[in-house]
Amino acid sequence: MTGLTAASRPLPKELSNSIDILNRKDLDPTAVVLEPLPPVAYSNGNGNDVGVKKIKIGENGEREIVLGRNIHSSCLDITEPEDNDEVTGDKEAYMASVLARYRQSLLERTKNHLGYPYNLDFDYGALGQLQHFSINNLGDPFIESNYGVHSRQFEVGVLDWFARLWEIKKDEYWGYITNCGTEGNLHGILVGREVFPDGILYASKESHYSIFKAARMYRMDCVKIETLSSGEVDCADFRAKLLQNKNKPAIINVNIGTTVKGAVDDLDLVILTLEECGFPHNRFYIHCDGALFGLMLPFVTKAPQVTFKKPIGSVSVSGHKFVGCPMPCGIQITRMEHINALSSNVEYLASRDATIMGSRNGHAPLFLWYTLNRKGYRGFQKEVQKCLRNAHYLKDRLREAGISAMLNELSSTVVFERPHDEEFIRRWQLACQGTIAHVVVMPNVTIEKLNDFLDDLVEKRSTWFKDGINQPPCVAPEIGKENCSCALHL
Repeated sequence: MTGLTAASRPLPKELSNSIDILNRKDLDPTAVVLEPLPPVAYSNGNGNDVGVKKIKIGENGEREIVLGRNIHSSCLDITEPEDNDEVTGDKEAYMASVLARYRQSLLERTKNHLGYPYNLDFDYGALGQLQHFSINNLGDPFIESNYGVHSRQFEVGVLDWFARLWEIKKDEYWGYITNCGTEGNLHGILVGREVFPDGILYASKESHYSIFKAARMYRMDCVKIETLSSGEVDCADFRAKLLQNKNKPAIINVNIGTTVKGAVDDLDLVILTLEECGFPHNRFYIHCDGALFGLMLPFVTKAPQVTFKKPIGSVSVSGHKFVGCPMPCGIQITRMEHINALSSNVEYLASRDATIMGSRNGHAPLFLWYTLNRKGYRGFQKEVQKCLRNAHYLKDRLREAGISAMLNELSSTVVFERPHDEEFIRRWQLACQGTIAHVVVMPNVTIEKLNDFLDDLVEKRSTWFKDGINQPPCVAPEIGKENCSCALHL
């Protein structure tokens, strides 16, 4: 099977009918003399661990996380210029050397990037000519400020593209390009808070940590909802907890792909549950966290679609994930009727403030505008199809090797048993939680890269469990017994 390519492997039968085909100058590392970087410090023997991440088992049997390497112990110090305030040739050479080695390390780490949802397949060379400008989109995207070095025209173009995708008219939406995905969630929940000051926030326990950060920041009552083994919100538990608080409006976070398992909450069922529990549309606000899959699901017909034709209040996605923007950013869109409760005029800006941050990265809209023009809806559809196909390939290979694995329908996040060796986890940059880990199959993740990972995992795994003392973990409580390959569930 290792000779298969993405193009030669057919799409799994269960997905074959669900894909909607839409009609719609570099520094050379070899040119400088390499000097050693400060070494990475490890445990000094006095209990101050600054080495690699470990997992300890506490007295109650639970895993206790020890955080990773202490970067402060291996940082690149800033050295002051000479007294004549001139940068010498030696120092220029040193800095060039450091940057060259850093670039090489980035190349190496990118080769083994599997656990985090970033699309590393991009080329923005055409935008290099704009990096000499300080572009700041402070204030409201739709109101020009006195600060003239901005990219609002690009920002609004990007917002209009997403408004079409999520089916809301130009005069009915407001939005902006955020500095990260978390800011989108903070803004979405804040709008809900302003609409319903006494509202209760409901979020599944597998929601992104930024949702619970928002609840703490805004001093909101927050109710955690149980989830199914797939990671999807358990609407039976949601119903029970709604009925306990019928006297207060509901602010709901709906996950369009959970962080760890890639599960998609059923938006239609969430809305139906609200209605059946006696919550009319004017007593609830839904924020859709679509960080990764919010830009994938529109191209899969059987997915629960995100659209403002449904009674939702806001949607956010990340621009540095599936889109492939090289810096963190995101897109947040809400209904125009809601934003007035949040906005205020700022004379200093000659604009209106309705965002979380003041200054905003004016380069991010340029990258987003560029890639949306290059790929368009059809280009994204092709990338979605590739990701789904490759994700099924990975899941099938894991199961064939006797490794517990799960892949949610319509997802490209493959969940499997946590590798026994933390150095292996670090090498492949896997994201882990408890007994499970995952690989997020993005457009840059090829069959060849997956084969390298699989071969390494199978080889290492044969040594981890060869003595019979150590056993693969049971992951049934995390992903269901039907997906577990431990001794109890073979």
